[in-house]
Formats: sequence, C-alpha cells, structure tokens
Amino acid sequence: MVKFAIGYQQPENGEPFPAIVADYRERIAEVYFPWVGQASGRAALGRSGDARDWKTQARLEQDLVDLRHLGVKLDLLFNANCYGAGAMSEGLADEVISIVEHLGGICDGPDVVTTTSLTIAHIIKTQFPHIETRASVNMRIGTTQAMAYVADRFDGFYLQRDLQRDPAYVRTVHDWCVAHGKKLCLLVNSGCLRYCPGQIFHDNAVAHDADIREQRNLTGFNPLVCWNLYRNPDRLVEFLKSTWIRPEDLHRYDGLAELFKLATRQHSHPRMVIDAYASGHFNGDLFNLMEPCFAPAMAPRYLDNGAFPGDWAERMAHCDGNCDACGYCADVLRRTLKSYDAR
Repeated sequence: MVKFAIGYQQPENGEPFPAIVADYRERIAEVYFPWVGQASGRAALGRSGDARDWKTQARLEQDLVDLRHLGVKLDLLFNANCYGAGAMSEGLADEVISIVEHLGGICDGPDVVTTTSLTIAHIIKTQFPHIETRASVNMRIGTTQAMAYVADRFDGFYLQRDLQRDPAYVRTVHDWCVAHGKKLCLLVNSGCLRYCPGQIFHDNAVAHDADIREQRNLTGFNPLVCWNLYRNPDRLVEFLKSTWIRPEDLHRYDGLAELFKLATRQHSHPRMVIDAYASGHFNGDLFNLMEPCFAPAMAPRYLDNGAFPGDWAERMAHCDGNCDACGYCADVLRRTLKSYDAR
C-alpha cells in the first residue's frame, strides 16, 4: 500500500492539523515540518519568518505531541537552498543542534531530518546518529551515481522529480537504493515545470525571503518562470509536461518507493489533496491538486481530471522529450482544458 508524507500547516480555518492526519492515519506515515522562523523550501512558518512567534511555536509544539500520539513519524525540514555566509559555520551547527534537542524534550525529537545542506546532514549524522537523514528533492539528485557520491551523508533520497514519470527508471533507482540500504521517496504533486531553469534562483529567493522583503525591489517584474510562461495561453501545454503524477496513476508506483510526499504546507485545502491521492481518484480541476495551486490564476479555465485519456500515464512513461515532433500533450490539453463560463 502506498504511504504518504504530508506537509504540516496551521489551517486558517482553525482546524487542528492532527485531526486531518487522524482521518487518513492508515495512509499517512510521516508529517514533515519546518521550525518556526527557519528558512526552508517554502515561506517560513510564523509571522514573516519571526523566530519569536511564540503563538505559532506553541501551536506547533502541541500539534507535534498530538501527531506523536497518532504514531506518525516526524520529519524536520532544513531544506532551504541557501544558508548564506553561515552555511558551514559553528553558528549553524549550534542552531540545528539546539532545535533538535528542544524537539527531543517536546515530542522525543524528529525521526527524520530532510535537508539540502551537506553541512546539516553531517551535523545530524555526527550528533544524532539515530535520526534518519534524507536528501531533499531540492537537491535534484536524479541518478544512482549522484546518490553514491553522498551515500555516507544520507539514509534516503527524494528522487529528482523531472525523472519520475517513467516507472521503469524509478524501479532501477529503487533497486539500487534497496541494495545499498537506502530509502527512495517521490514528490507527486509539485506544480513546478519539468527541468525548470529558474528553480535554483527561485529556491534561493525563498531561502532569503525575509531579507528580500526588506529591500526596495523592482516593480513590474516577476522572476518566476512558470507564472510568466502561463500568462501566454499558447504555453499552457507546458503544465501537462511537468512532473506531477495523477492520483489515478499512482498505483503504477506501488513498491517502487517507500514514501510518497504530498506538498500540502501552503495548500488552501490539504484535505482535498490527501483524499484524492489516498483514494486514487479525483473528480475535479487538476490545477487544484498542485502546490503551488494554479486554479485561482487559471479561472475560469479548469483542467478536467476526468477527461484525461486512458493512455496518458503510459505515454508519459515513454516520452522522449522531443516535443517538436509530437502533438500528444497539445491534443490532451484540448480535451481537458475547459471553462466554467461555457457551462
């Protein structure tokens, strides 16, 4: 049975996050979360990255205790793509050790630390050898050769999402991981473009978000490749060429990875995402399942998940990337892209 890791958030409707986990407990193996005020792969948890947001911290700590009682594993994120001048510093080590030790007194500490930082992986390995270290998807590790380079630092890997639509390739990587005592994980609902040339820039910007907000920044400029691309209706087909896996196709990966990550840390409706992938079926707008969620920006257009052809997953598995000689995705877009105004 496919097991999920879901991203912690503090829902705006006030619902305790552990209540969501409890309703899907059979399928949820882990909850991943950042520490308050810490730079990570998404906006910092708390008020604009304020490390002294005690209200947010108190709620997080209580939720972690409740999640521990539910029996799910806890995965602490240090997955910013940049730690600035302190990236190899004793100060960073002190900060990481302090957070992990504090969590030890709250909820018996994290079971896993997922990071992009080789420094932090080293810190965890040497100071907390009982904690599993996992390479973040933001490291873009896509080959067994790359995994072998850092096998002494990591107990598991998130596969580079650009490569995961081919189950045969995933199986090859999984077999290597099993043979070398490593865990393979996949992120299944990322809205990022495949092989996006702006991903590293974007990740760095997120890591430095608190500092960037204090600058007098350019107006009329959006550095995000995807949002600029999708302004052109003729380029919307690129969404279909991305890295996500539909809920209906996830069964093809059963046994090919130990864990499937659902991006829900900033999703406005995490229950919808979890339910779709846990049930293996979604009758709605596929834009709604991704993080970032593109549905509001695309309205009144929507992507009818029920209109995808039966050969979609198989065609994606054998896609050679030669888009100029193939019109398949454009044809699928014509079938699936609809408008609420046309109803």
